[in-house]
Amino acid sequence: MLPFARVAIIGMGLIGSSLARAVREAMPTVQLTVSDASAAVRERVAELGIADDVADNAGAAVVDADLVILCVPVGAMAEVAAEIGPELAPDTVVSDVGSVKESVARVLGAALPGVHVIPAHPVAGTEKSGPDAGFSSLFKGRWCIITPPPRADEVMVERLSEFWRRLGSKVDLMDAPHHDRVLAVTSHLPHLIAYSIVGTASDLEEVTKSEVIKYSAGGFRDFTRIAASDPVMWRDVFLNNREAVLELLGRFTEDLVALQRAIRWSDGDALESLFTRTRAIRRSIIDEGQDTEKPDFGR
Repeated sequence: MLPFARVAIIGMGLIGSSLARAVREAMPTVQLTVSDASAAVRERVAELGIADDVADNAGAAVVDADLVILCVPVGAMAEVAAEIGPELAPDTVVSDVGSVKESVARVLGAALPGVHVIPAHPVAGTEKSGPDAGFSSLFKGRWCIITPPPRADEVMVERLSEFWRRLGSKVDLMDAPHHDRVLAVTSHLPHLIAYSIVGTASDLEEVTKSEVIKYSAGGFRDFTRIAASDPVMWRDVFLNNREAVLELLGRFTEDLVALQRAIRWSDGDALESLFTRTRAIRRSIIDEGQDTEKPDFGR
């Protein structure tokens, strides 16, 4: 039996369009309705044929849906929730895919009283965006973290968990504040550092842009891949997870000063100790199956 029979996806960027494709592949009998704020995107999604219906607005898309997934920037959650609220059927589950959970749970909970709001975060993605960037295997073998609010309906939580498992995801449950702290370490701070490094490189007057591009070996090249991510999405992530990001940024700044001191004073032992410890982290990520030693993984 399918966990949900009628699914609505709001927002058809990379994640939303990948989700539509994955649902089509894994659960082909699900009635799938999608929408996007952009008329051009809606037209393209209709051309791609990845949904049963492309609605003109979010409110129309969620009529009769038993699962609604919001694939919009975190900053747009309140506006979308206000639009869909009057159209939601009883016992509908409303979820999302954002990488910040505490603020999303608060906003959706306030805007949709009486609705089963169960935030989620599939930890998957690329630097690409738009409906053409999506692909059905994006979530396979990746974690989806579900952050049920206190007193959430356990049956609904399990139905949402089974939905993600059918798409090939591994599911974990976590409270929203802890999720935001974990993701600040594993995703938000690395993105902030990538944006900063790429910005610094572009501002160096004595190094031309052509040289930066020409001689960008793996290190800088990989930073540019991260820094090419959707700017609106990441603006909202940092603004909505500011406490955890600022806390970790302070810790990172302290560690960076210590590293600077070791280089200045030629403390080779301190440098080697750090590099050895961090190398082991890389091995653990590969052993966990979240990356591979193959070159250019995921590109």
